Amino acid sequence: MGNFNTTLVSCKGRRSKQKRKPVVGSFNNPIGTHEGIKTIEADNLCNLSRDSGLCICVVTWNMNGQVSYEDLVEMTGRNRRFDLLVVGLQEVPRDNVARLLQDALVETHELLGKAMMQSLQLYVFGPKNSDLFLKDLKVDKHSVGGFGGMMRRKKGAVGIRISYKGFRMVFINCHLSAAHAGNVEERNAECRHISHSLFSKYWNPYARPPQITIWLGDLNYRLQGIYTHPARDLIQRNLHTLLRSKDQLLQEAERGQILNGYCEGTLTFKPTYKYNLGSSNYDTSYKVRVPSWTDRILFKIGDPGNITASLHCYESVDDIYSSDHKPVRAHICFKVSKYQSHPTRNSIVDM
Repeated sequence: MGNFNTTLVSCKGRRSKQKRKPVVGSFNNPIGTHEGIKTIEADNLCNLSRDSGLCICVVTWNMNGQVSYEDLVEMTGRNRRFDLLVVGLQEVPRDNVARLLQDALVETHELLGKAMMQSLQLYVFGPKNSDLFLKDLKVDKHSVGGFGGMMRRKKGAVGIRISYKGFRMVFINCHLSAAHAGNVEERNAECRHISHSLFSKYWNPYARPPQITIWLGDLNYRLQGIYTHPARDLIQRNLHTLLRSKDQLLQEAERGQILNGYCEGTLTFKPTYKYNLGSSNYDTSYKVRVPSWTDRILFKIGDPGNITASLHCYESVDDIYSSDHKPVRAHICFKVSKYQSHPTRNSIVDM
């Protein structure tokens, strides 16, 4: 995709020219600006060395209360050519998923930090002995709404804030309310509330803001303005990219409601929800839900003058059948601008 600074300026998303009143909702949005979500292409080629930058693999998965070791291995991938692995899980069963993840990654990575709120869990893994590069890890959580139908299935967000190799980063794993297509305003309000509330107890007027923020999770935004059978017909004919104009998340960001200035890879994979368990067939229950891209990964550069980014992968993991969601995975690399000095690794960064 090339230089991220260029993408920030020239990325042509689906944005209206009509001026709208902005809503300040996400980390580091300048007041009075409205950009929406910038859609960028993945180039499927990572040539960044660990000495020259930071590569992060990000995975989100709604587990639907089920887990197997084999699925976790498939979800995290067998190509471990990245520095950090960030895993956000929703509807996690009571099993010790942390231990299973550590077993799956034992040859290459170790657990650096975790944030948990019952069934909503977030893990950050790094290469062995990489804790030498880790500073100032903080965690937080914030619940919203009810229990999502089952007592341990919390809605809300958990977050991890770290400085790693001098990069100040925030990772947010969220699970927003379902209420299907009609309750989009509730999801918008939850998203904004999480953004304002998470890490607020650590607020410091003199602290430097994060340079990189990554949102992931089951955001539960649906397709709007299309019925299930026409949508499925397009998917069946591999024309699912035509459904992007119906995606609520992109629509609401376009209206200036949420996630202003964030970037997301192009939705080239099929909608990740809702599948029949044990199959790749969409919901055949009496509800016959409209397939939707509920599971998403977005990122934002808070310091575009110093940090560039490139997206090398944005995909669903379709060979997992134990949940009604498919996992989504992204590979994003960040690099300090060659015209800027790298932050010292020995400095204490207070975010």
